[in-house]
Amino acid sequence: MRQRVGEWTPQRASALTGLAVDDIVGLAREYATTRPAAIRLNYGVQRSERGAMAVRAIAYLPVLTGSWKHLGGGLQLTTSQAFGVNKPGLRRPDLQQRALGREARLVNMVELGSALTTLGGPPVKALVVYNSNPAAIAPNQNAVLAGLRRDDLFTVVLEQFQNDTADYADILLPVTTFLEHTDLYFAYGHYYLQLARPALPAPGETKSNVEIFRLLAARMGFDDACFGDSDDDMIRTLLDSPHPFLRGITIEELDRKGFVRLRLPEPFQPFADGGFGTGDGKCHFQAETLDYTPPIESRHGDPGLRRKYPLELISAKNDDSMNSTFGYRDAVDHQTATLHLNAADAARIGVRTADQVRVYNDRGSVTLAARVDDTVPPGVVSAPSVRWGKRSPGKRNVNALTSERLTDAGGGPTFYSCLVEVERTGD
Repeated sequence: MRQRVGEWTPQRASALTGLAVDDIVGLAREYATTRPAAIRLNYGVQRSERGAMAVRAIAYLPVLTGSWKHLGGGLQLTTSQAFGVNKPGLRRPDLQQRALGREARLVNMVELGSALTTLGGPPVKALVVYNSNPAAIAPNQNAVLAGLRRDDLFTVVLEQFQNDTADYADILLPVTTFLEHTDLYFAYGHYYLQLARPALPAPGETKSNVEIFRLLAARMGFDDACFGDSDDDMIRTLLDSPHPFLRGITIEELDRKGFVRLRLPEPFQPFADGGFGTGDGKCHFQAETLDYTPPIESRHGDPGLRRKYPLELISAKNDDSMNSTFGYRDAVDHQTATLHLNAADAARIGVRTADQVRVYNDRGSVTLAARVDDTVPPGVVSAPSVRWGKRSPGKRNVNALTSERLTDAGGGPTFYSCLVEVERTGD
């Protein structure tokens, strides 16, 4: 590992990233000498073609510095895996095997456009959408919309709002919000299990997702006892887990308190002495397998593609949105209808703040309002996501530009490996 890292001098890293050498050195020294030191990885780093390798390299840092040995030190992406509930008890793979004689086919949602337009053996003929808005949030948007327009695709959408996907529904079922049904909540950043009861009655004919699937199972003739389980029965099944973090936690306790901390040891230092899930519990660097291959769609990737589309598009989350949720709000639509450009790129294109611009590549185009500022470096443009395409002049959002390519491991999306060009569309 020392030999491999030695090849990456601060000067080489600076040339690749655009960060100042002194900033790279300063951060490295501060991180290595601070006790405790914690890295909040968060989501985004992995959403590029080399995202898995990037996350792997970052995850080595607290091992190299020994930060896991200090209370409060280490690394966190999410705490959700600490909630070791009995998910197989609800998923019931035994019923699937009995009904189909095999496991059901799984299709990566990142590849939904291809799944709805080219997938065979057999083709997708029915689609049920809940807790999502794929017409807006899935990559390769033009292919997704082409699939949703198929006459032979039967689409059912469970929604509270007439969003982009709801426009393509053969049947649109109104569902409750989190304020109107019982649910059990895990967390990204803490260790408290939470139970929520309805704060409001369900309006009109709305039903929860769970109730809709429960009624659908009955209508289809499934008579297994589990299909009659109430919400509370299902929560009890989840809590019936051998995981030590859930020891003794019951729905009755959650009802009394609203939230209960997982039964974690004190102090909680899960990787202070190994415990990394390997055979011997140690972290194995496998430095010989570390490599750097630039993403195809990046400033260091395909030269021909870069000449054609010289700008890297980042479509990071908008502060006032949750993916496409709240896209019906005018304030959110205004924020997600904006393209941030550096002054140098704006000058090359001849664009000023408030100009309407067309952002395009081989996959499609989207119309946005330019904002020239210092939020992005030269060569990078940023469009906060995710706008409802139906509110855009071209009925598209930035996912008309993103691809279905998967990350180097894990099958994740590559939203942030996307090259584009920008042109002014006129007054």
